[in-house]
Amino acid sequence: MGPLRSYGLRLQRKRWLLRAAVKRRELRRVADRTANIGAHDVLLVTTLRNEKVRLPYFLSYYRNLGVNHFLVVDNGSDDGSREYLADQPDVSVWGTDKSYKRSRFGMDWMNWLLGRYCHGHWTVTVDVDEFLIYPFCDTRTLQALTDWLSASSIRSFGAMLVDMYPKGPINAEPYREGQDPFEIASWFDAGNYTISQNKRYSNLWIQGGPRARVFFKDNPALAPALNKIPLVKWERRFAYVSSTHTILPRGLNRVYDEWGGEKASGCLLHAKFLDTFARKSAEELSRRQHYAASREYLAYHARAAQNPDMWCRWSEKYINWRQMEILGLMSKGNWA
Repeated sequence: MGPLRSYGLRLQRKRWLLRAAVKRRELRRVADRTANIGAHDVLLVTTLRNEKVRLPYFLSYYRNLGVNHFLVVDNGSDDGSREYLADQPDVSVWGTDKSYKRSRFGMDWMNWLLGRYCHGHWTVTVDVDEFLIYPFCDTRTLQALTDWLSASSIRSFGAMLVDMYPKGPINAEPYREGQDPFEIASWFDAGNYTISQNKRYSNLWIQGGPRARVFFKDNPALAPALNKIPLVKWERRFAYVSSTHTILPRGLNRVYDEWGGEKASGCLLHAKFLDTFARKSAEELSRRQHYAASREYLAYHARAAQNPDMWCRWSEKYINWRQMEILGLMSKGNWA
């Protein structure tokens, strides 16, 4: 990469950090327990709106993995999410009613939290319908993974977003608050993915899966990206660019091996497709606060009304992380 392009990316990173500093004024402290964060704690950062039904299982899942503290931006919830989070002893909450779209879809708010509170910490950045799995996650905590990553001088850990769905119509079985969503949405596409490399940022770009074949079958190139970098040993100079798909400095995007081997990686099991999907997609479409004029939610809304069955004869039922490694969707690399 030439010096001019490298300089341009440094300027871009500084711009995102400056935006984050400005956008922090839109956040109001609801419950600030950051003084309780320990020097070696694993942290989690997220932004949400009206996700009360998902929160009990989400918090329990990541607590069991080893997250010590949650930093949450609540963007105008009116379903009790904010109040529920404020009552949790390991959660700090900031509230805002400002535009999600004008905060670069929440990234300005999260970049500020990351820079202010997560410097020096391994930090998970995910949506509340994303559940990280990684090699040996059934027996080893996030602290074991991050200790190995640190010892191996690895600062970022990649994960492929795997859309999970039920067998049968999406709204056939109601999701109960606190329930494991994968008791319902237990199927996924084992193949049907395309991978390319983004030359500007050096990250992989993955598309496909059930969203491409069900919601974007007429133009799969418009399907959402599935590549994510959800776990990073954060420093104040870092900045997410586009959701957690891309990060700067760009070396953090190289979560794959360029020399024929395999770096350790994980999956984010995506529990979007429950019976809450149609209502949520209609709400988000009406708000028009999402990327590309809410193109993704336009596609969702058009199909959600038909109560689609995303299952097909090539669908696989999820068992565990070892199954995902065998299928080539994640890797334990050199971690044994």
